[in-house]
Amino acid sequence: MSQALAQKHSEKFGSLPMDAGLVVAGSLLMAVCAHVSIPLWFTPVPITLQTFGVAVLALSLGGWRSAAALSLYLIEGAAGLPVFSPHGVGGIAQLVGPTGGYLMAYPLATLIGGMLAERSTPQSKLVRFTLAALSCDAIILFCGATWLLLTAHRPVATIFMLAVLPFLPGEILKSSAAVVVTLGKERLFRTS
Repeated sequence: MSQALAQKHSEKFGSLPMDAGLVVAGSLLMAVCAHVSIPLWFTPVPITLQTFGVAVLALSLGGWRSAAALSLYLIEGAAGLPVFSPHGVGGIAQLVGPTGGYLMAYPLATLIGGMLAERSTPQSKLVRFTLAALSCDAIILFCGATWLLLTAHRPVATIFMLAVLPFLPGEILKSSAAVVVTLGKERLFRTS
């Protein structure tokens, strides 16, 4: 009986070394995505591939492993490793600066998005993955805008124009790409 439970746990969650490797790889993926960065002249928030990375990790690793990967990413950045966008000040200052709300939302976004994705069935996978990716974006944009509202002391409408509206088209594209990449990866590994 206990052997059957251990096997079921191993099938669902993998081994500890495998999980640790996935968490570290996830944090490295985020560092690469952060360095694909385009500053915008009208907002302190650059366009990056980080939200694409968040969605891919949530859909690929599930809730807990992706949240662990993003927590590790934030720890690496706070410790001074060059993992954050090069258009910020880096280190802990980046976590308390204008983009801090976006960054700090990553573990929560992947936890919730990953848990939504984990509940999908083969018939509902496309819809569930799309909702999971979009929920990651919504959480990140909400937390980022809220943080900027608290730190910039500007009207809500101005914050919406600086921190949410310019990013919506890109977020839809990045979420769609994350769903396509993740479903394509799953299909590739099933046929191999």
